[in-house]
Amino acid sequence: MHKTKIIRDVSEIVDLIIDEKQIVGMFQGKGEWGPRALGNRSILFDPTNHEAKQIVNDIKKREIYRPFAGSVMAEHANEYFDMKQLPDSPWMSFAIQAREIAYEKIPSIVHADGTCRIQTVTVEQNKNYYNLIKTMYEKNGVPIVFNTSFNLGGEALVETIYDAIDTCNRTEINYLYIPEDQDINIPYELIKIKENDNRPEDE
Repeated sequence: MHKTKIIRDVSEIVDLIIDEKQIVGMFQGKGEWGPRALGNRSILFDPTNHEAKQIVNDIKKREIYRPFAGSVMAEHANEYFDMKQLPDSPWMSFAIQAREIAYEKIPSIVHADGTCRIQTVTVEQNKNYYNLIKTMYEKNGVPIVFNTSFNLGGEALVETIYDAIDTCNRTEINYLYIPEDQDINIPYELIKIKENDNRPEDE
């Protein structure tokens, strides 16, 4: 039995995503609203994992036919997606044709029609989120992270740290990433013990 663990170090959270195949929450800055999460209230996973869609759908309790999105370092977007008619996509507003390398490297975020609704990320737009993706790129050679909104099926996007912890408490999201530069009063007392957990007992 374990509690959700708060992670403040970017290298540690990336190791958990890639090496331990963990789904993690990311919480920072101002809240987000609208149809997409853009790195302030996101659930993140490794896009190279072929089973990612099923795993995340099970956790979020959402329909299996709905596509997932990816956030990509802006300077690498055209390597994986056909960006010739679109210089960037910072708001995840467009379905863009995936290139062959995307089918090979990031199958979990390529939709059945061969497109992906991507978010291009720059350090100027979202420093902490960009650095997380860059750290993943330095580790596995893929400049993209699987990104979906930090909420469960039928629920609103999390707004407060209390919402984020509550969502983690009720799911198999075992790690919550709050970047080191975020001055957030974390209510550790609200983090509940989970009985169904796939982490080793000595953690």
